[in-house]
Amino acid sequence: MLLVISIIVLAVGSFVAVSFNIVPLKYSSLFYGLVFIIAGVAATTGISKVVYSKMAKSVGEHNATSLSFIVKIFGYTLTLLVLFSYFKISVTAALAAGGFSGLILGLASQNVMSNIFGGITILTTKPFKINDRITVSTWQYGLIAPAYPPKFWSNDFIIPGYTGIVKVVSLIYTQIITDDNVPLKIPNSVLIQAAIFVQSDSNSRMVKVKYEIPKIVDPELAISNIGRNLRSLKLIKNTPSIKVLESTLNTYIIVIDALCEGQYEELPKSEIIKITMRTVNRLVKRSR
Repeated sequence: MLLVISIIVLAVGSFVAVSFNIVPLKYSSLFYGLVFIIAGVAATTGISKVVYSKMAKSVGEHNATSLSFIVKIFGYTLTLLVLFSYFKISVTAALAAGGFSGLILGLASQNVMSNIFGGITILTTKPFKINDRITVSTWQYGLIAPAYPPKFWSNDFIIPGYTGIVKVVSLIYTQIITDDNVPLKIPNSVLIQAAIFVQSDSNSRMVKVKYEIPKIVDPELAISNIGRNLRSLKLIKNTPSIKVLESTLNTYIIVIDALCEGQYEELPKSEIIKITMRTVNRLVKRSR
């Protein structure tokens, strides 16, 4: 209702401004055109928001976002076509007569258009949904080899990425709320080229824990005791795999792979480390 009233007030104000020569008559067409653009953009934005709010509960937030996006594309296109018609500009002639200025405009808007088409691609292919927890790793970044002690000879690799909950897919950006509770806006053109880990598609994840044990503790004894104690942890869904990964002068490093419930690894990882630490401390005391 407020939007309708605002557009009516804008139309009446424009008519009054031209009628009382506040705006010179020779500029009236340009003035009306500018007012129409403002009204068209405002109406499209308002209608898209109404569509989203009305449809979110019935068809879901993801589908409501898609419908809102389509309304924006249709509304902006219709506004542009009506504006061309008002100024008696042929769309075909406008495209043909663009020439150098059209080329400059095209180059200037290349990133904007790629983001818009990227948003359309995301909404049509649906690689993820609103409220999905995802990790975005862009193609520009590869695997990172750790280079800090004691990782010089490690076979580990780090996958750089941004993890969070998808909240908005707009014309230009997709916004996620990261695990640090910080809003992050990623250009759609980057997102459609990225590797996307959709963590919401699974209710469990593999958790890898490494632990360094003194060599005075027999590896077989350590593995059997840690495995037995980990079976009491309800977060773990399978029998954990425990192997000796590396060896140093006075210690060896074990790796524990466990399939755990949930989308987050911090809690199960913490519990696995605590159980492993208590088990190893008891074994060290016995060995001495």
